[in-house]
Amino acid sequence: MTTTVNTATQAEVTLDTDTVDTIAILEAVAAPSSRPKRAKVTWVQEDQGEWIAGYGGYFGGSVDKRGDRYVASDTFGLVVGDFASLEEAQTKLEDQLHVMLPSVIRPVE
Repeated sequence: MTTTVNTATQAEVTLDTDTVDTIAILEAVAAPSSRPKRAKVTWVQEDQGEWIAGYGGYFGGSVDKRGDRYVASDTFGLVVGDFASLEEAQTKLEDQLHVMLPSVIRPVE
């Protein structure tokens, strides 16, 4: 007589945003170098001191001027960082979007 016993168990894991970001960055670094180019990023000044990023046709996030600083927030509304210039904030957000939204990566037009 033979008896098969399945002792496999599954655990539910909850990850915080920083851990998810770290995993996404590690996966992006490990990706082959033959990746397609980044999706096209477009910027629109929505209002005085507010710029909206379009990433491959999707909402990519925003940069808001607060005093003499520029705060970038990603597509999920999470703050990417606080920067001294608009250009720095936009560049950092674009880099973050490329990592956070890899399924949106399309050839540049």
